[in-house]
Amino acid sequence: MSNEKKSIYIILGTRPEAIKLAPVIEKFQQSSKFKTSVILTGQHREMVDQVMQLFNIKADQDLKIMQSKQTLSDITCKTLQGLEHLLEQERPDLVIVQGDTTTAFAAGLAAFYQKIPLGHVEAGLRTDHIYNPYPEEANRRLLSQITQLHFAPTQLALQNLQNSAVTGQIHQTGNTVIDALLTVAQKNPSCNINGLDWQKFRVLLATVHRRENWGSPLQDILNGFTKLLDQFEDIAILLPMHRNPTVREPIENALGGHPRVFLTEPLDYQELVGAIKGCYLLLTDSGGLQEEAPSLGKPVLVLRETTERPEAIQAGTAKLIGTNPDTIFENTSLLLNDVNIYQAMSNAINPFGDGQASSRILKIVETYLQI
Repeated sequence: MSNEKKSIYIILGTRPEAIKLAPVIEKFQQSSKFKTSVILTGQHREMVDQVMQLFNIKADQDLKIMQSKQTLSDITCKTLQGLEHLLEQERPDLVIVQGDTTTAFAAGLAAFYQKIPLGHVEAGLRTDHIYNPYPEEANRRLLSQITQLHFAPTQLALQNLQNSAVTGQIHQTGNTVIDALLTVAQKNPSCNINGLDWQKFRVLLATVHRRENWGSPLQDILNGFTKLLDQFEDIAILLPMHRNPTVREPIENALGGHPRVFLTEPLDYQELVGAIKGCYLLLTDSGGLQEEAPSLGKPVLVLRETTERPEAIQAGTAKLIGTNPDTIFENTSLLLNDVNIYQAMSNAINPFGDGQASSRILKIVETYLQI
């Protein structure tokens, strides 16, 4: 085995990537066997900067691609062009990307064009609906075709990759988001929202942002929230809004004047963990929250028609309820009214890992690069 340091590029662009790659970056930077560089595309800006500051991560290169009203083509092309020269000149031994963002796909493609091995964190998630979620389902499927090291978070993700007959090594590691969550949760974070009394109300933490929920599905979701507020006077809804006006304007129009609705800017990750700890349950179309909330004992109602995380549904930590207002009302009411059903969900075991995924990934890469 060689004693020479191997060069690792870890490329990220969005807040979820930064959260899930933070513990991986930490493990690699602590190792004397690697020269680890963090490359930021800038697909998101302020939201990524918050996470990087929290985990004390510094970017070695920043492509700064973000622009107003950017399209998927903008993100893809600028990421490819920004990475081309860098990868061609530096020739790292391995590029690591995470998840299913357009940054991850374009960075993986850039590595492929330079014939540089690719490691994919959180590989193997599938809904089997190419446009749902969009563009994430296509991004992760395309990445799977050009990856040498697939880091599958669960047994089901591993099986998905095996069933797809992908090339490269497949390893089950657990999900790195649990590593990040447990690190922050140990600090006992709080979430102080002006006017929100966490003791007085049962707080429903809600997030809505996915493209497939834009338009009429979003309006349906908001109508469901309104029905709940009308029926249950002891609940409040905390809804951190995505910065995209396509999402936030309908939310502000529907719920902005309600005294028990608290619309905020996106919470930083520490505040988000505090909100998960403090809330009664979650209503969300987020992928990451389906993984995180069960570690803190909070039921998740998923505002989507499909999920690439069926392990949560099977384990009983989450329930897929879609966007119909009546369905949202019925399922949320059940958890608000029936303590036994609530306890069954909150006490179910999180299927997404034990907080050691990043250590496993480090060891797998050491073996792959023979150091």
